[in-house]
Amino acid sequence: MYNVAMEDSVFTKIIKGQLPSYKVYEDEKTIAIIPLHPSSKGHVLVIPKLQIDNFYDLPDDEYAALWSTVKKVSKKIKTAINANRVGIKVIGLDVPHVHVHVIGFDTLAEFNYQEDLLSAPNQDKLQAMAELLKI
Repeated sequence: MYNVAMEDSVFTKIIKGQLPSYKVYEDEKTIAIIPLHPSSKGHVLVIPKLQIDNFYDLPDDEYAALWSTVKKVSKKIKTAINANRVGIKVIGLDVPHVHVHVIGFDTLAEFNYQEDLLSAPNQDKLQAMAELLKI
C-alpha cells in the first residue's frame, strides 16, 4: 500500500541502533538527529520511524507526528541559537526515507549553505550541537 523500501535505509539503521547518531529528540513515531554535515549550528533532521520514501505517502497519523516534531525542534532551534528564522527543506533525493531538514538561520545564504560532504565530520562539533539542541 505504501512505498516502503525493501532494505533498511541509513535512517532506519540509526533508529534501530545499528548506526550511531547525535540524537536531539525521540518519541514513539519520530526521531530528530544532527546531520553529519550540518549547514548551520542549528540544523536538525526530523525523521519518521516508519520508512517511507515520500512524505505525502505517510499515513495521516505518521504525517501529523512528523510535523509535530518539526514544530518542537523548530522552537528549540529558535531559542537555543537565537536564530532570526527557522526554515525547512524536504528534498528526499539522498536517502529514500522521509526526512525534514530544520535549519536555523539569519540570512538566505546561511539557509542555503552546504558543508563539504566529502570532508570528515567534526565529531566534537556535532556532539556540542546535539547537547545544545537536545529537547
